[in-house]
Amino acid sequence: MIPSDLAALGLSARFRDQITPQDCLLRPARIAAVHRDRVDALGEDGPLSLTLPPGLMTGAVAVGDWALTDGKVLHRLLDRQSLLTRRAAGKGVDRQLIAANLDRLAIVTSCNGEFNLARLDRYLALAHAGGIAPVIILTRADMTDPAPYLAGAGQAARGAPVLALDSRDPAAAAALAQWCGPGQTLGLVGSSGVGKSTLAGSLTGTQQQTGPIREADARGRHTTSARFLIRTLSGGWLIDTPGMRELGLAGTTAAIGASFDDLDALALTCRFTNCGHDSEPGCAVRAAVRAGSVETDRLQRWRKLIAEDRHTTAKRDKTRSRSFGKAGKATPPGMGRRR
Repeated sequence: MIPSDLAALGLSARFRDQITPQDCLLRPARIAAVHRDRVDALGEDGPLSLTLPPGLMTGAVAVGDWALTDGKVLHRLLDRQSLLTRRAAGKGVDRQLIAANLDRLAIVTSCNGEFNLARLDRYLALAHAGGIAPVIILTRADMTDPAPYLAGAGQAARGAPVLALDSRDPAAAAALAQWCGPGQTLGLVGSSGVGKSTLAGSLTGTQQQTGPIREADARGRHTTSARFLIRTLSGGWLIDTPGMRELGLAGTTAAIGASFDDLDALALTCRFTNCGHDSEPGCAVRAAVRAGSVETDRLQRWRKLIAEDRHTTAKRDKTRSRSFGKAGKATPPGMGRRR
Protein backbone atom coordinates (compact mmCIF):
# COMPACT_ATOMS: atom_id res chain seq x y z
CA MET A 1 0.00 0.00 0.00
CA ILE A 2 1.44 3.36 -1.06
CA PRO A 3 1.03 6.24 1.42
CA SER A 4 -0.82 9.30 0.17
CA ASP A 5 1.45 11.47 2.30
CA LEU A 6 4.62 11.86 0.23
CA ALA A 7 6.52 12.96 3.34
CA ALA A 8 6.30 9.35 4.55
CA LEU A 9 7.89 8.37 1.23
CA GLY A 10 10.80 10.71 1.96
CA LEU A 11 9.74 13.94 0.24
CA SER A 12 11.33 16.45 2.60
CA ALA A 13 11.44 20.25 2.38
CA ARG A 14 14.80 19.88 0.60
CA PHE A 15 13.00 18.31 -2.37
CA ARG A 16 9.79 20.35 -2.17
CA ASP A 17 11.81 23.56 -2.43
CA GLN A 18 13.05 22.45 -5.86
CA ILE A 19 9.52 22.35 -7.31
CA THR A 20 8.84 25.65 -9.06
CA PRO A 21 5.59 27.30 -10.28
CA GLN A 22 6.56 26.20 -13.80
CA ASP A 23 6.18 22.60 -12.58
CA CYS A 24 2.50 23.08 -11.71
CA LEU A 25 1.39 20.37 -14.15
CA LEU A 26 3.90 17.83 -12.82
CA ARG A 27 3.85 15.69 -9.69
CA PRO A 28 6.72 14.30 -7.60
CA ALA A 29 7.37 10.55 -7.60
CA ARG A 30 10.14 8.41 -6.21
CA ILE A 31 12.05 5.92 -8.35
CA ALA A 32 11.44 2.37 -7.10
CA ALA A 33 13.22 0.37 -9.82
CA VAL A 34 15.30 1.07 -12.92
CA HIS A 35 14.90 -1.07 -16.04
CA ARG A 36 16.62 -0.97 -19.41
CA ASP A 37 14.13 1.34 -21.13
CA ARG A 38 11.88 2.65 -18.34
CA VAL A 39 11.64 3.19 -14.58
CA ASP A 40 9.07 2.25 -11.96
CA ALA A 41 8.10 4.94 -9.48
CA LEU A 42 5.86 5.53 -6.47
CA GLY A 43 3.64 8.59 -6.49
CA GLU A 44 0.85 10.03 -4.40
CA ASP A 45 -1.75 7.98 -6.24
CA GLY A 46 0.19 4.73 -6.47
CA PRO A 47 2.77 2.98 -8.66
CA LEU A 48 3.82 4.41 -12.03
CA SER A 49 5.70 3.11 -15.07
CA LEU A 50 7.60 5.98 -16.66
CA THR A 51 9.47 6.45 -19.90
CA LEU A 52 12.48 8.76 -20.04
CA PRO A 53 12.79 11.97 -22.05
CA PRO A 54 15.31 12.18 -24.90
CA GLY A 55 18.86 12.58 -23.63
CA LEU A 56 18.27 10.98 -20.24
CA MET A 57 19.60 7.43 -20.01
CA THR A 58 18.51 4.96 -17.36
CA GLY A 59 22.14 4.81 -16.20
CA ALA A 60 21.75 8.38 -14.95
CA VAL A 61 18.76 7.46 -12.77
CA ALA A 62 19.13 5.70 -9.41
CA VAL A 63 16.66 3.86 -7.22
CA GLY A 64 15.62 6.34 -4.54
CA ASP A 65 15.74 9.38 -6.84
CA TRP A 66 12.95 11.93 -6.71
CA ALA A 67 11.56 13.01 -10.07
CA LEU A 68 8.83 15.19 -11.51
CA THR A 69 6.42 13.45 -13.87
CA ASP A 70 3.15 13.85 -15.71
CA GLY A 71 2.26 10.27 -14.84
CA LYS A 72 3.71 8.81 -18.02
CA VAL A 73 7.06 10.52 -18.64
CA LEU A 74 9.86 11.40 -16.22
CA HIS A 75 10.47 15.08 -16.98
CA ARG A 76 13.37 15.86 -14.64
CA LEU A 77 15.22 14.61 -11.58
CA LEU A 78 15.42 16.64 -8.38
CA ASP A 79 18.82 17.32 -6.84
CA ARG A 80 19.88 14.48 -4.56
CA GLN A 81 20.43 14.56 -0.83
CA SER A 82 22.93 11.70 -1.04
CA LEU A 83 24.20 9.32 -3.70
CA LEU A 84 25.91 5.96 -3.31
CA THR A 85 28.19 5.15 -6.25
CA ARG A 86 31.19 3.04 -7.10
CA ARG A 87 33.64 2.84 -9.95
CA ALA A 88 32.03 0.54 -12.51
CA ALA A 89 33.34 -3.02 -12.56
CA GLY A 90 36.15 -3.74 -14.99
CA LYS A 91 39.04 -1.59 -16.18
CA GLY A 92 37.01 1.50 -16.99
CA VAL A 93 36.69 4.66 -14.91
CA ASP A 94 32.95 5.28 -15.32
CA ARG A 95 30.82 5.75 -12.22
CA GLN A 96 27.93 3.38 -11.49
CA LEU A 97 24.95 4.70 -9.51
CA ILE A 98 23.85 2.36 -6.70
CA ALA A 99 21.14 4.23 -4.76
CA ALA A 100 20.05 7.81 -4.11
CA ASN A 101 18.70 9.76 -1.15
CA LEU A 102 19.67 7.26 1.53
CA ASP A 103 19.56 8.50 5.12
CA ARG A 104 21.63 5.60 6.46
CA LEU A 105 23.72 2.86 4.86
CA ALA A 106 23.77 -0.51 6.61
CA ILE A 107 26.99 -2.33 5.73
CA VAL A 108 26.29 -6.00 6.32
CA THR A 109 28.98 -8.57 7.03
CA SER A 110 28.98 -11.76 9.06
CA CYS A 111 30.70 -13.27 12.08
CA ASN A 112 32.63 -15.91 10.16
CA GLY A 113 35.35 -16.21 7.52
CA GLU A 114 33.62 -13.61 5.35
CA PHE A 115 34.51 -10.80 7.78
CA ASN A 116 37.11 -8.59 6.13
CA LEU A 117 38.35 -5.25 7.48
CA ALA A 118 39.74 -4.10 4.12
CA ARG A 119 36.32 -4.58 2.54
CA LEU A 120 34.66 -2.73 5.41
CA ASP A 121 37.06 0.18 4.81
CA ARG A 122 35.91 0.36 1.20
CA TYR A 123 32.23 0.32 2.05
CA LEU A 124 32.76 3.02 4.68
CA ALA A 125 34.64 5.18 2.17
CA LEU A 126 31.80 4.80 -0.34
CA ALA A 127 29.28 5.79 2.33
CA HIS A 128 31.23 8.89 3.36
CA ALA A 129 31.81 9.84 -0.29
CA GLY A 130 28.06 9.67 -0.90
CA GLY A 131 27.18 11.78 2.14
CA ILE A 132 25.51 8.85 3.91
CA ALA A 133 25.86 7.97 7.60
CA PRO A 134 26.99 4.32 7.92
CA VAL A 135 26.06 1.58 10.36
CA ILE A 136 27.81 -1.81 10.42
CA ILE A 137 25.65 -4.90 10.87
CA LEU A 138 27.29 -8.18 11.91
CA THR A 139 25.02 -11.13 11.10
CA ARG A 140 25.17 -14.73 12.35
CA ALA A 141 26.08 -13.46 15.79
CA ASP A 142 24.11 -16.40 17.19
CA MET A 143 26.59 -18.92 15.73
CA THR A 144 29.78 -17.74 17.46
CA ASP A 145 31.17 -15.29 19.97
CA PRO A 146 30.69 -11.91 18.25
CA ALA A 147 33.07 -10.03 20.57
CA PRO A 148 36.21 -10.12 18.34
CA TYR A 149 34.16 -9.16 15.29
CA LEU A 150 32.56 -6.27 17.18
CA ALA A 151 36.02 -5.08 18.23
CA GLY A 152 37.41 -5.20 14.69
CA ALA A 153 34.38 -3.54 13.13
CA GLY A 154 34.36 -0.91 15.86
CA GLN A 155 37.93 0.04 15.03
CA ALA A 156 37.05 0.50 11.35
CA ALA A 157 33.75 2.27 12.07
CA ARG A 158 35.40 5.28 13.77
CA GLY A 159 32.30 6.05 15.85
CA ALA A 160 29.62 4.70 13.53
CA PRO A 161 27.14 2.29 15.20
CA VAL A 162 28.05 -1.42 15.10
CA LEU A 163 25.40 -4.07 15.80
CA ALA A 164 25.68 -7.85 16.07
CA LEU A 165 22.47 -9.81 15.48
CA ASP A 166 20.76 -12.84 14.03
CA SER A 167 19.13 -11.67 10.78
CA ARG A 168 16.46 -14.38 11.13
CA ASP A 169 15.37 -13.11 14.54
CA PRO A 170 12.31 -10.77 14.49
CA ALA A 171 14.23 -8.62 16.97
CA ALA A 172 16.61 -7.68 14.14
CA ALA A 173 13.93 -5.47 12.62
CA ALA A 174 13.43 -3.70 15.95
CA ALA A 175 17.18 -3.06 16.23
CA LEU A 176 17.18 -1.22 12.88
CA ALA A 177 13.77 0.46 13.19
CA GLN A 178 15.35 3.75 14.29
CA TRP A 179 16.89 4.10 10.82
CA CYS A 180 13.93 3.14 8.65
CA GLY A 181 10.89 4.85 10.14
CA PRO A 182 8.42 7.08 8.20
CA GLY A 183 10.27 9.37 5.80
CA GLN A 184 13.58 7.53 6.26
CA THR A 185 15.41 5.33 3.75
CA LEU A 186 17.90 2.64 4.71
CA GLY A 187 20.26 1.05 2.22
CA LEU A 188 21.67 -2.47 2.57
CA VAL A 189 25.06 -3.33 1.07
CA GLY A 190 27.42 -6.23 1.56
CA SER A 191 28.91 -9.26 -0.12
CA SER A 192 26.71 -12.06 -1.41
CA GLY A 193 25.70 -14.57 1.20
CA VAL A 194 26.09 -12.50 4.38
CA GLY A 195 22.36 -12.55 5.18
CA LYS A 196 21.21 -9.32 3.51
CA SER A 197 18.15 -10.92 1.92
CA THR A 198 17.14 -12.53 5.21
CA LEU A 199 17.59 -9.21 7.01
CA ALA A 200 15.60 -7.41 4.29
CA GLY A 201 12.79 -9.93 4.80
CA SER A 202 12.77 -9.24 8.54
CA LEU A 203 12.62 -5.48 7.90
CA THR A 204 9.91 -5.56 5.25
CA GLY A 205 7.86 -8.61 6.19
CA THR A 206 8.25 -9.95 2.67
CA GLN A 207 9.54 -13.36 1.69
CA GLN A 208 13.05 -12.92 0.32
CA GLN A 209 14.65 -15.67 -1.74
CA THR A 210 17.65 -16.99 0.17
CA GLY A 211 20.16 -19.73 -0.51
CA PRO A 212 21.58 -22.26 1.94
CA ILE A 213 24.94 -21.76 3.64
CA ARG A 214 27.85 -23.41 1.84
CA GLU A 215 29.87 -25.55 4.20
CA ALA A 216 33.12 -24.78 2.34
CA ASP A 217 33.18 -21.07 3.17
CA ALA A 218 30.23 -20.48 5.54
CA ARG A 219 28.58 -18.15 3.02
CA GLY A 220 25.13 -18.20 1.51
CA ARG A 221 24.44 -18.17 -2.19
CA HIS A 222 23.77 -14.91 -4.02
CA THR A 223 20.04 -14.16 -4.22
CA THR A 224 19.44 -10.41 -4.71
CA SER A 225 19.87 -9.50 -8.39
CA ALA A 226 18.47 -5.96 -8.61
CA ARG A 227 17.73 -2.86 -6.54
CA PHE A 228 14.21 -2.01 -5.41
CA LEU A 229 12.59 0.49 -3.07
CA ILE A 230 10.54 -1.52 -0.55
CA ARG A 231 8.43 -0.34 2.38
CA THR A 232 9.54 -1.48 5.83
CA LEU A 233 7.34 -2.68 8.69
CA SER A 234 8.29 0.44 10.66
CA GLY A 235 6.93 2.74 7.95
CA GLY A 236 10.18 3.68 6.22
CA TRP A 237 11.86 2.45 3.07
CA LEU A 238 14.58 -0.02 2.24
CA ILE A 239 16.87 -0.35 -0.78
CA ASP A 240 18.55 -3.76 -0.87
CA THR A 241 21.44 -4.12 -3.32
CA PRO A 242 23.05 -7.11 -5.04
CA GLY A 243 26.31 -8.35 -3.59
CA MET A 244 29.19 -6.40 -5.14
CA ARG A 245 32.40 -8.24 -5.96
CA GLU A 246 34.28 -5.08 -6.93
CA LEU A 247 34.29 -1.88 -4.89
CA GLY A 248 36.45 0.42 -6.98
CA LEU A 249 37.20 3.89 -5.60
CA ALA A 250 37.83 7.12 -7.49
CA GLY A 251 37.77 10.69 -6.20
CA THR A 252 37.17 9.58 -2.61
CA THR A 253 40.35 10.78 -0.86
CA ALA A 254 38.38 12.98 1.56
CA ALA A 255 36.00 10.10 2.27
CA ILE A 256 38.91 7.76 2.99
CA GLY A 257 40.14 10.39 5.42
CA ALA A 258 36.80 10.23 7.27
CA SER A 259 37.33 6.50 7.82
CA PHE A 260 40.98 7.01 8.84
CA ASP A 261 40.69 10.33 10.63
CA ASP A 262 43.26 9.28 13.23
CA LEU A 263 45.91 8.61 10.57
CA ASP A 264 44.97 11.75 8.65
CA ALA A 265 45.56 13.80 11.81
CA LEU A 266 48.92 12.13 12.41
CA ALA A 267 49.97 12.75 8.79
CA LEU A 268 49.59 16.48 9.34
CA THR A 269 52.41 16.34 11.89
CA CYS A 270 54.90 14.48 9.67
CA ARG A 271 58.12 16.36 8.91
CA PHE A 272 57.41 16.42 5.16
CA THR A 273 54.07 17.42 3.68
CA ASN A 274 54.43 14.80 0.93
CA CYS A 275 55.38 12.03 3.34
CA GLY A 276 54.57 8.57 2.00
CA HIS A 277 54.64 7.06 5.51
CA ASP A 278 57.12 4.44 4.43
CA SER A 279 60.76 5.16 5.25
CA GLU A 280 60.83 8.96 5.34
CA PRO A 281 62.48 10.56 8.40
CA GLY A 282 60.19 12.34 10.81
CA CYS A 283 57.11 10.32 9.88
CA ALA A 284 54.57 10.68 12.70
CA VAL A 285 52.45 7.82 11.37
CA ARG A 286 55.33 5.32 11.42
CA ALA A 287 56.27 6.56 14.89
CA ALA A 288 52.74 5.76 16.07
CA VAL A 289 53.07 2.27 14.60
CA ARG A 290 56.36 1.73 16.45
CA ALA A 291 54.75 2.99 19.66
CA GLY A 292 51.92 0.49 19.24
CA SER A 293 49.10 3.06 19.04
CA VAL A 294 48.46 2.27 15.36
CA GLU A 295 48.35 -1.24 13.94
CA THR A 296 50.57 -2.00 10.95
CA ASP A 297 47.66 -3.63 9.14
CA ARG A 298 45.55 -0.49 9.51
CA LEU A 299 48.34 1.67 8.10
CA GLN A 300 48.75 -0.68 5.13
CA ARG A 301 45.01 -0.64 4.40
CA TRP A 302 44.98 3.16 4.51
CA ARG A 303 47.97 3.51 2.17
CA LYS A 304 46.49 0.99 -0.26
CA LEU A 305 43.16 2.80 -0.49
CA ILE A 306 44.81 6.19 -0.99
CA ALA A 307 47.14 4.83 -3.69
CA GLU A 308 44.26 3.19 -5.54
CA ASP A 309 42.10 6.29 -5.30
CA ARG A 310 44.86 8.54 -6.63
CA HIS A 311 45.63 6.14 -9.48
CA THR A 312 42.03 5.77 -10.64
CA THR A 313 41.32 9.47 -10.21
CA ALA A 314 44.36 10.36 -12.35
CA LYS A 315 43.27 7.80 -14.93
CA ARG A 316 39.77 9.23 -14.99
CA ASP A 317 41.01 12.81 -15.33
CA LYS A 318 43.35 11.76 -18.15
CA THR A 319 40.49 10.07 -19.98
CA ARG A 320 38.32 13.16 -19.61
CA SER A 321 41.16 15.39 -20.80
CA ARG A 322 41.58 13.28 -23.93
CA SER A 323 37.85 13.39 -24.60
CA PHE A 324 37.83 17.16 -24.18
CA GLY A 325 40.85 17.50 -26.48
CA LYS A 326 39.18 15.48 -29.21
CA ALA A 327 36.03 17.55 -28.91
CA GLY A 328 38.05 20.76 -29.13
CA LYS A 329 39.85 19.61 -32.27
CA ALA A 330 36.64 18.67 -34.06
CA THR A 331 36.12 20.68 -37.25
CA PRO A 332 33.39 23.31 -36.66
CA PRO A 333 30.37 23.18 -38.98
CA GLY A 334 30.98 25.10 -42.18
CA MET A 335 34.74 25.16 -41.67
CA GLY A 336 35.73 22.11 -43.67
CA ARG A 337 38.54 22.26 -46.22
CA ARG A 338 37.68 23.76 -49.60
CA ARG A 339 37.88 21.58 -52.64
